[in-house]
Amino acid sequence: MRVLLHVCIFLSALPLLAQSHAGELRVRVTDPSGLGVKASITLISDALEIRRTLDTDDSGTVAIRNLPFGPYHVEVESAGFSTFAGSVAIHSELPTEYAVTLSIVAPSTRIDVTAQGTLLDPTRTTSNHRVDLENITGRATSEPGRSITDLVQSQPGWVYEGSAALHPRGSEYQTQFVVDGVPLTDNRSPSSGTQIEAEDVESLTVYTAGIPAEYGRKMGGVVEVDTAKNAHPGFHGNSVFSGGSFGTASGFLLAGYSGGNNAIAASADAALTDRYLNPPVVQNYTNTATTSDFSVRYDHNFSDHDQFGVSLRRESSKFLVPNEQIQHAAGQVQHRNAFETLGIASYQHIFSEDFLADLRFMARSDTDQLDSNPESTPILAFQRRGFDEQYVKATVSYHRNRHEFKAGVEADFAHLRENFADIITDRSQFDPGTAPNFSFSGHGLDLEQSAFVQDQIRLGAWTVNAGLRWDHYQLAVNQNAISPRLSVARYFSSANVVVHASYDRVFQTPAFENILLASSPAVTSLNPNVLRRPVEPSHGNYYELGLTKALFGKLKLDVSSFRRSVDNFADDDLLLNTAVSFPISFLKASIYGAEGKLEVPHWGKFSGFLSYSYMVGSAYLPVTGGLFLGSDATDALNNTNGRFWVTQDQRHTGHGRVRYQITDRLWTAWGAQFGSGLPIEFDATDPDAISQAIAQYGPAVVERVDFERLRVKSSFSLDVSVGTDLWVHDRRSVRLQGDVRNLNNRLNVIDFAGLFSGNAIAPPRSWALRLQATF
Repeated sequence: MRVLLHVCIFLSALPLLAQSHAGELRVRVTDPSGLGVKASITLISDALEIRRTLDTDDSGTVAIRNLPFGPYHVEVESAGFSTFAGSVAIHSELPTEYAVTLSIVAPSTRIDVTAQGTLLDPTRTTSNHRVDLENITGRATSEPGRSITDLVQSQPGWVYEGSAALHPRGSEYQTQFVVDGVPLTDNRSPSSGTQIEAEDVESLTVYTAGIPAEYGRKMGGVVEVDTAKNAHPGFHGNSVFSGGSFGTASGFLLAGYSGGNNAIAASADAALTDRYLNPPVVQNYTNTATTSDFSVRYDHNFSDHDQFGVSLRRESSKFLVPNEQIQHAAGQVQHRNAFETLGIASYQHIFSEDFLADLRFMARSDTDQLDSNPESTPILAFQRRGFDEQYVKATVSYHRNRHEFKAGVEADFAHLRENFADIITDRSQFDPGTAPNFSFSGHGLDLEQSAFVQDQIRLGAWTVNAGLRWDHYQLAVNQNAISPRLSVARYFSSANVVVHASYDRVFQTPAFENILLASSPAVTSLNPNVLRRPVEPSHGNYYELGLTKALFGKLKLDVSSFRRSVDNFADDDLLLNTAVSFPISFLKASIYGAEGKLEVPHWGKFSGFLSYSYMVGSAYLPVTGGLFLGSDATDALNNTNGRFWVTQDQRHTGHGRVRYQITDRLWTAWGAQFGSGLPIEFDATDPDAISQAIAQYGPAVVERVDFERLRVKSSFSLDVSVGTDLWVHDRRSVRLQGDVRNLNNRLNVIDFAGLFSGNAIAPPRSWALRLQATF
C-alpha cells in the first residue's frame, strides 16, 4: 500500500526533468523553397565527449535535449542535397533554435564527420568529465551492479574501496547520483543498494569541483545520470545479452515509440552471477546474486512551450554476503536483499525566449534486509531497514545578454525505519561485558530544505560561474548553512589553453543508513563502555586550480591540483563485526593532490584516454560523532589529538584505454588499471594477529600486504576487448563484443583485515561476451 500511495502521488504531480547546465537544440531543416526536409543530423563535441546521430521528422524538425553547455559541430545529410556542416554553442537551458537550408546539389563522396573547433570548451570553469553514449556502449563488460560505477571510477580522482564503493577525492560515502535531475543521496554501492545499469543510460557527467550551487547535501562527488533517450521517430529499441565467467549472465531490453508529441519507452534487465561482491578470500565463498530492474517512461509535448514527463522504476538485488575461511568452515550463510521503487514526474513551461520554469517531484520507497543462519560466526545479525522519501524541486532560468541565471528551492522528506537484532555466537571475538544479544527498533524523520541562486557570466575570454546556496538539515541535529560557490575560466586563444579555478563551500549531511541505531540511548546495553555522540554535518572548503589544452588539434590534456579541508569529517564503521555499518565523524580532514587526463577523441583509427591521480588524505582525532563500544570507545576517548591516513588514501591511481579501429566493422581496445595500495589498520607487531589473519583469509592474501608500510601492496590489471559489427543497416545493427578482464591474472587485494566484505579481493582473470542489437 505504501508503494501504491507513492505512485499515486507522483502521477498527480507536475514537475521537471533536466540536468544542471544542459540545454536543448531545436533543428529545423528546409529546402531552398522553405519546405521541411527529412534529414539525418550528426552532432559532435570532442570537448564534451558527445557524438550523436538523430533523424528529423517528416517536417524537418528534431529536438535534441539534455545537451551540456559547450561548442558543437553539426552535420546535416539528406538524399539529393549537398551535405551541410556548421557549428553551434549551447549556453542556456532555454531551447536554442538552429535553422539549416540545404542546397539541391547531387551528392558526391560522403564527407567525413569532423569536430574541428570543439576540442576545447572555452567556457568550462572546472575539470568535470563526461562519459557519452559511444563510450558507454563500447565499455568493457562489468559484473552485475557495477557498469556505471566502473565508468565513474575510471575518471581522475575516484577510488574503489570494498565492494565497488566509490570514493571521490578522499571522501567516504559522500557521493550523490543525480538521476534524471533528481538527487539520490543514499549509498548506491552494490553491497548497500540497487543499481541502474549502463544499458539504460544515455550519458554521465562527473563533478569533483566547481559544483553548481544547485547541488548540495552529499558533496564528495556528483554523478549526473541521464536516462532520457533522444529517440528516433517511430518504433525503436535495443537489446543486450551477455554471459561470462562465474556463471554470470544478463539480459536487457528497451522498446519505445516516438511520434508527434508523444514518446513512450519501457526497459527491463535481469542478471545472475556467482561473484557479485569483492570477496574477503580468494576462494569466493557464498557470493551468488540476482538483480533486476524495470522502468517505464512517458513524455508529452503539449506545445513547443510545455513539456511533461513521468517515469517509474523498480529495482531489486538479492545476494549472499561472502564468507572468509573460518565463517565458511562454520557453515555461515548471510542473505542480503535490497528493493527500491522510484517515481519521477516533470513539467516544464517556457514563458518566453528568455525565461522558463520547471518543477520536479520524486517519491521512492527503499527496503534493505539482512538475515543470518544459525551457523553464522562470530555473530547472528538480522536487519530490516528502509525509508520512504518524497522530494520536490522548483527552479526558474532566465537568459539575459551575457548572463544565465538560475534559482530554485527544494525540499526532501525521508521517513526512516530501522530494526536490528543480533546474537553473539563466539564471545572470544568481543570485549568482556558485551551483551550476548541485542535488539533495536526505531523510526525517524529526516527533513532537508534548500534554496539556491547561480549565474553563468560570459565576458569575452572570461567565464564566471557564481552561486549561493542555503541548506537546512534536521535529524539527529538541527543546523543551517550558507555555501558560496565560485569558478572562473580564462581562454587564451593564441595558446589554445583554458585556465580555470574554483572554490566550493560545502555543507554535507551525514549518511542516514543506521543513523537512528547509532544515535539511540538503547545501544548503552550493548557494552558498559560506550561512546555515543550525534553525527553532525560536515563543513568544508574545496579549492581547485587547473588548465585544459589542445595538442596537435587531436589531443586534449586536463591537469588540475586540489585541496580539501573538512570539519566533522564523515566516515563509517561496522557494528560489532556485523555487516551493518553506521556513520561516524572525526574532528577534521585535510586532502590534497593532483590529477591529469589525456584524451584522444579521434585520431585516425585511434581513440582513448589515460588518467592519473595523486592524492594524500589524513584525518584528525578526536571522534566528534558516532557509536563506539568497548576498547574502541576507550581509544576514541583517549586519543584526542592524533592524525591517521584516511581509508581512501591511495597515493597513485592510474587508468587507461586505447581503442583501434582495425576495419570498418572490427575494433580492439586495451585497458589498464593501477593502484599503489590503500592503508590498513592492523597490529603487525603481534604474531598471533598475523596467524589469525592467515587462518581467516589465507596465506596468498596476507602475502599481498606490506606490514612495514601498513598498506596493501600495489595492484595492476590489464584488460582487452574485441568488437565487431555483424550486421548494419541504417539505424539497425547487431554487434558482438568479447572482453577479458585482468588478463595478467594478478591477485589484487583492495582492502585488508576486516570481517565479512571488509576484506576485498578484486576479480581474477575473467571473460565475457556481449551481443547487442539495435532496431
